[in-house]
Amino acid sequence: MATSVRSFLRTRGLSALWLLLLLAPTALASYSIGVGRADSTGPTAEIVFSFPPQVLRKLKTQFGDMYTARNVMISSTHTHSAPGGFMLDVLFDLTTFGFVRESFDAIVNGITKSIQRAHNAVVPGRIFITHGEVLDANINRSPQAYLNNPKSERDKYEYDVDKTLTQMQFIGADDKPLGAINWFAVHPTSMNNTNHLVSSDNVGYASILFEKMMNNNAIVGKGQFVAAFASTNLGDVSPNTRGPKCEFSGQNCSDQYTCPGNKEMCFASGPGKDMFESTSIIAHKIYEESVRLWKSDNTVEVIGPVRAVHQYVNMPEQSAEFYNETTRIFEEVHGCVPAMGYSFAAGTTDGPGSFAFEQGTTTSNPFWNAVRNFLAAPTENDIRCQSPKPILLATGRMKLPYQWQPKIVSTQVAVIGNVVIAGVPGEFTTMSGRRLREAIKKVMNDVSVDETSVIVAGLCNTYSDYVTTPEEYQIQRYEGASTIYGPHTLTIYLKQYQELVQAAVQNKPVPPGPLAPELLHSNLISLVPPVLYDTPRWGRNFGDVIQQPPKVASPGDTVTAIFVAGHPRNNLMTDGTFLTVERLEDDEVWVPVATDADWETKFQWRRTSMILGSSQVTITWKIPQGVKPGEYRIRHNGYYRYVLGGVYPYYGVTNHFQMKVPALSIRQRYYG
Repeated sequence: MATSVRSFLRTRGLSALWLLLLLAPTALASYSIGVGRADSTGPTAEIVFSFPPQVLRKLKTQFGDMYTARNVMISSTHTHSAPGGFMLDVLFDLTTFGFVRESFDAIVNGITKSIQRAHNAVVPGRIFITHGEVLDANINRSPQAYLNNPKSERDKYEYDVDKTLTQMQFIGADDKPLGAINWFAVHPTSMNNTNHLVSSDNVGYASILFEKMMNNNAIVGKGQFVAAFASTNLGDVSPNTRGPKCEFSGQNCSDQYTCPGNKEMCFASGPGKDMFESTSIIAHKIYEESVRLWKSDNTVEVIGPVRAVHQYVNMPEQSAEFYNETTRIFEEVHGCVPAMGYSFAAGTTDGPGSFAFEQGTTTSNPFWNAVRNFLAAPTENDIRCQSPKPILLATGRMKLPYQWQPKIVSTQVAVIGNVVIAGVPGEFTTMSGRRLREAIKKVMNDVSVDETSVIVAGLCNTYSDYVTTPEEYQIQRYEGASTIYGPHTLTIYLKQYQELVQAAVQNKPVPPGPLAPELLHSNLISLVPPVLYDTPRWGRNFGDVIQQPPKVASPGDTVTAIFVAGHPRNNLMTDGTFLTVERLEDDEVWVPVATDADWETKFQWRRTSMILGSSQVTITWKIPQGVKPGEYRIRHNGYYRYVLGGVYPYYGVTNHFQMKVPALSIRQRYYG
């Protein structure tokens, strides 16, 4: 009995971290810099798409107290197309049928290993910062909410999303390039929610392109230079630049982003003809600007001490002062117990939700309230605090089987000379990020006459959904409905990060704050079935080739091979690969030219018999321009689980095929 395709593999996850340790701010080589990366891809089949304490615990066994919550900032690059089940909080793991230990361990081990590699690669070096602009790569997916911000504030900015790309460059004392971090506000949702590929999306592809350029076209993830394209204030920012349209008719969506008759979904797409082309176009736009910045002379050297502060904060217990533009008076405002609004279930134009929920909903429904109350009822104070959000899920009141969303979050800043990196525990919208940058600059301007660069580093250490401005919150788009601590979440963060920056520049210690509960010790639930056994079916062996590639191929062709396979979850192939495309060298040695981390390759696993435990994999390689002529083959590596116990390796290779490269190749579009 054949089953449908459950998982594909395109790009293996890579963790990239930088360690910055101050030596002497007046010296030519001011800093000790180490860069590192490691594979953090979880299980790639039959998995539907808060680990800092575990990372720190592993680091402590090797480095003692050198790395702590104060000086380790873990910022997610972010993708919507990766194996899930590692977030621990119930709400975030619902779509993966609970906690997935394999995903969790892969990420924890990958992050830890990348830090270890960076530590072991530390050399004297210098840091530079520069800024550029990327156009036609992002749009605001909640413009109605953005327009609810004060006009006087909106008039300060040319666009309703940030177009700035900020790049920090890390150069060795011997002028050897070490790495770069690029921050640009765009959601990695070019690969939409119909996708079944494991992919690092547009920013991940940009990273691959940059590293291939700097590492002389080395195998992905194997070169010395490390390039990251990191998250910033991307909360309301979409890469789907054609904007939202009705699914079949192509008509414009309503103001609530619905379509007539509710028989078709409203979603955004573009700029390409499909999600693959769109991903490539956005990736190349970001990559090309990052390369221009890297090669330009318009950089500023970062000079000065490195200081980092960190504090855990119980958000529902926080208060702050807020200036009400309507009443023109200051008010004391408070954080709320976490809750999700109705518009959360509506999804976004990047990925529409379910049932009949609509964005912009500010009234409740008796039926859904009854469903909500069956799980956990909000208190009257919760309802008042979260207003005008109608509460769909009172996540802060839900205790079974364990915590649904965090109440305690991690807040952190790192000050490197006149650069401030604010590590925020969520997805800030465009205007929220702008307000945070301005608030931090105000503190820095009081202590320094030099220009300050403020970077909002998103999704750091804790994930606590979205952060809108109080004005955007009133509109209750998806982002407002997912701002879980109420309308003044941002107000509280502005106060908190100003205090952290002040403590950093004054070199004053801050109390650690209340520790978050150790959820890993809870009775974590997982409904993902284990792999019981694999069989190759009668007359076959694991690794046998069912379909051979053609005897001759050329750049632009797509080559396909099908193998008898075991289940990919038998071995995650960490720092390895499920496939290689190999070329025969003059010395009769086969060398890899592409792996499962390359954009041009796809790895598709398919269960062909549930009863027999039989599987096959389809490997495709879209041959890029610039490949060398010669003799090629495709290799598949895997593991099978024997019915009587044990997991064993196997491999398979195709017949050889000739690569014919035309003498005069036609220049093709870069997003092929």
